[in-house]
Amino acid sequence: MSASSGRAVWMNRRAVLAAMLALASGAPAVTGASAASDGDRLPVVASFSILADLVRQVGGGRVEVTALVGPGGDAHVFSPAPADAKRIAAARLIVTNGLALEGWLPRLISASGAKAPVIVASKGVNAAHLDENAPGHVHDAAPDHSHGHGHGGLDPHAWQDVTNVKTYVRNIRDGLIAVDPAGREVYESNAAAYLARLDELDADIRRRMATIPADRRRIITTHDAFGYFGRAYGLGLIAPQGLSTDTEASAADVARVVRQIRAEKAPAVFLENIADPRLMARIARETGVRVGGQLYTDSLSPADGPAPSYIAMMRSNVATLEKALAP
Repeated sequence: MSASSGRAVWMNRRAVLAAMLALASGAPAVTGASAASDGDRLPVVASFSILADLVRQVGGGRVEVTALVGPGGDAHVFSPAPADAKRIAAARLIVTNGLALEGWLPRLISASGAKAPVIVASKGVNAAHLDENAPGHVHDAAPDHSHGHGHGGLDPHAWQDVTNVKTYVRNIRDGLIAVDPAGREVYESNAAAYLARLDELDADIRRRMATIPADRRRIITTHDAFGYFGRAYGLGLIAPQGLSTDTEASAADVARVVRQIRAEKAPAVFLENIADPRLMARIARETGVRVGGQLYTDSLSPADGPAPSYIAMMRSNVATLEKALAP
């Protein structure tokens, strides 16, 4: 064997030994390919599009995220398909909102035989119930209609307050670290950078909502999706449906909302991206109030829309409210 051949064999053996030691220690072996190639990414399933975006922000290139309820979908009334069970079964981490939003999810996880840990992103937030007597909340429930239907009165829309989403991000970060300790530095760095962006977003929303006169701060939408937003940023709420979209508003609900709008001289009503626009169009006709635009409540827009990410969604909503409610 020549000297050059001997050196090649020795170097090859050294590389093999290094790879074996890396595997034994649990550290990723360094090769010419990126550790975040498609085959190496951590498969994560999020229950709906807003959560999926938050996971991507924290996970970066180390994760491959699937949303069960995609952009434009309604997690309140989602009906899983067999393919969703396969996605859940293949996941290394499952991220849910909690707060009784995904009533269909526990059965899906059980049926799939999934073994992945489940992270409840809202764990630790100051959860709210639909409170008809809360300051600024002008929703007056009819006695014969359950406005908390499907949630036991618990409001699942905690992401509408940016402060709550900071809790979501920390929970997601910790969940990713638990199943992928090698990515700790990436997850902590990404989370810290995103939390700083959320602080900027929260301050901007507070500043812009404060410029709207108090008597015009009303969000009139199809269902009660803006309770957390209203409490955080000082707006009242009117909605013919309750916390969930899984039941239709009654004639009495619609009549009550029409009376409130007329009495308070509300400047605009708003469509929701997940709701049939005909109800709000009818209310607008009956009251003579204009439609102020579309708000994104429980879902992001497709990638080419105005709300393809959580931050873009919140900025789009604020711009729509600002334009319609400012005098």
